[in-house]
Amino acid sequence: MSVQWFPGHMNKARREIENVMPQVDVVIEVLDARIPDASQNPMLTTLRGNVPVLRLLNKKDLADKKRLTLWLDHWKDSDSVVAHPFSTQDKSDVTKINQWVRQMVPHRGTAEKPIRAMIAGIPNVGKSSLMNALLGKRVAKVGNEPAVTKAQQKLKVTNGFQVLDTPGILWPKIENPDASYRLAVTGAVRDTAIDYEEVALAGLSFFINDYNDELVKRYKLKNAPKDPSDTLNIIGSKRGALRAGGVIDVHKAAEVFLADVRSGAIGPYVMETPDMVEQEWLKVEEVKAKKEAERQARLAAAVPQRQQAQNKARQDKRSDKPEAE
Repeated sequence: MSVQWFPGHMNKARREIENVMPQVDVVIEVLDARIPDASQNPMLTTLRGNVPVLRLLNKKDLADKKRLTLWLDHWKDSDSVVAHPFSTQDKSDVTKINQWVRQMVPHRGTAEKPIRAMIAGIPNVGKSSLMNALLGKRVAKVGNEPAVTKAQQKLKVTNGFQVLDTPGILWPKIENPDASYRLAVTGAVRDTAIDYEEVALAGLSFFINDYNDELVKRYKLKNAPKDPSDTLNIIGSKRGALRAGGVIDVHKAAEVFLADVRSGAIGPYVMETPDMVEQEWLKVEEVKAKKEAERQARLAAAVPQRQQAQNKARQDKRSDKPEAE
């Protein structure tokens, strides 16, 4: 089972991006550095076609540098993709964007032929913060929840550089269930669309396997955690997530844990590696192939039944005809 969230305004945003893409010279795709693959929108990849993309791995201060380097190496040989660790809070990073896009689109960049860049990405990755940082003033609404921006904005950064901000969009169906939970854990899916306990358990399972020491340190655990459910109860007990009678409020405990994960309180992390994602997609393709084989088998099994029904219908039709005198 996977987490899904695709409200109506996202479908409208998709159509708007599709309509304006022919006018775009470069796409600035803002990714969450903690989920470099899951925060890529495959629908955007399809919509941009041959338009080059500058991938800004935002929130680099919250990311595990060693794992982040694996992704930079993974993309370094691409002809159409340039990727950089990034933070909207780092002024030196923001000033480099102009340089990066000019290198990607050297035939534009004058007042007569400005670079037309589209800022795009999934919800809650920092697109509006980037827009504000580029322009040096607050022109886009910023929030710590997804789907804050609801409409496109076209603004001039310099005489040779224009940017188009777009609403954050996910895609209609997230096929990789593991990726869907990573999106939910890091806050790309609106909280009202998720089951807090289920998402927290998925997050805890990851941290137990990959960042166990950080969990022990953050929650002052006596022993290294092994079971996500038990660990969530311990977090609830330590953080006062209790109901009457001392019963653990699991929902509240999940809120506490997810808030710590999203703020970076547990420590820097990256939830995926290129090899991990490749293995997950192999499993997704296996599941799809199995479902397709089952569908074909059902269709094949239904053929004799349909033939019998057709034969009976013909017989009934003949029996209904009046006999010739």
